[in-house]
Amino acid sequence: MAKPSIPKGTRDFSPTEVAKRQYIIQIIKSNFEKFGFQPIETPSFENSETLMGKYGEEGDRLIFKILNSGDFLDKISGEELSTTNSLQLTKKISEKALRYDLTVPFARYVVQHQNEIDFPFKRYQIQPVWRADRPQKGRFREFFQCDADVVGSKSLWQEVEFIQLYDAVFTALKLQGVTIKINNRKILSGIAEVIDAQDKLIDFTVALDKLDKIGEDGVKKEMLEKGISESAIEKVQPLFSLTGSFTEKIAQLSKLLQSSEEGMKGIAELTFIDEKITALGLQTAQLELEVTLARGLNYYTGAIFEVSAPKEVSMGSIGGGGRYDDLTGIFGLKDISGVGISFGLDRIGLVLEELDLFPKTVLETSKVLFVNYGNDEALYSMKALQSLRADGIKAEMYPDAAKVGKQLTYADKRGIQYVVLAGDSEMQKEVYNLKDLTAGTQQELSLNELKKILK
Repeated sequence: MAKPSIPKGTRDFSPTEVAKRQYIIQIIKSNFEKFGFQPIETPSFENSETLMGKYGEEGDRLIFKILNSGDFLDKISGEELSTTNSLQLTKKISEKALRYDLTVPFARYVVQHQNEIDFPFKRYQIQPVWRADRPQKGRFREFFQCDADVVGSKSLWQEVEFIQLYDAVFTALKLQGVTIKINNRKILSGIAEVIDAQDKLIDFTVALDKLDKIGEDGVKKEMLEKGISESAIEKVQPLFSLTGSFTEKIAQLSKLLQSSEEGMKGIAELTFIDEKITALGLQTAQLELEVTLARGLNYYTGAIFEVSAPKEVSMGSIGGGGRYDDLTGIFGLKDISGVGISFGLDRIGLVLEELDLFPKTVLETSKVLFVNYGNDEALYSMKALQSLRADGIKAEMYPDAAKVGKQLTYADKRGIQYVVLAGDSEMQKEVYNLKDLTAGTQQELSLNELKKILK
């Protein structure tokens, strides 16, 4: 018999791990709702045509395809089977795929339900997604995304609110030192325009995005390999030494982009956001302009967000998002502007674990265990359990009339502080013998007295 296993990049979660995840999800969810977002859910898989071509070539490769049910080769000719064009064959044998993220399915949802939606529409979604990526620390093939989006408004106040939302969540999680990095697609387009490399925008920005990983020389080398001229690279030299405050970086960028109308629009948008956040203030996070940030260029059209964990933790981004003014256009609905962000649940969990920021109350199990002496005593205990549970107290009874020592050991291993010993004498006196396993004390109590202590 084969040894049980699970696919690479997936995980089982123990009760402790689930409790920690639910703690994070509950904080994110409560803040989503405080900011006026409504929940929706979409299927775990979509039609392939909904997902393919929306994430770029690399993203398409990471989409898990689902084979058609039944004999999926039944209608494939021998000639088609012999082809080496796997992409062509895939279209014939797979019509559905696991969702890669929650943003594109949301865009599909908006288009499909546009007559039922009141715009601007603020939605949040907390569901799993799948990517055929190489598993590593903080990166899994199955993971949850926690998204919030607004569609139907071009107001930059939405970007301001999303920055505040990030800040509110990380403040509630007591996670200090988080950096919210922001850039704007219009600035990247403006830079490409200034150096006369509009046709190389993606190549240029993908290389620039690697600055912190491969350094200035590595970025320049990759740009040259992609056909960007040395003179063009020389023009963007200031980008490699961009320093100072948000305002100072904006001033430096303005000089570089003064000849680009598109680039100056990006400058104006970032200036608006920075001014409003400066006036409103942030509790925990810091806002930083990161001109090399270039994630999701296939659909982001304005602001681009990426959230970095505290510097003392070696971790990639723990959140991200941006504005996608034309995303619903891919499904036939034009002129619907959208902006959204996502929280990386798994990575946030790893950061909180490493910094020991999970409250001890997260791991609280049952408050009390009733020892089982037999059916009559169990019924007596069950009546008390009903009353305790009705008052919101986590309580349980050991299911079998095993040796008392075994039941006490079980309670200790479960981290249950109290046990109730209710045998013949306690039943006759209508009391409950409460033992505190931590303090080693024991006392006889009425049901009401028992409730007061356990509360």
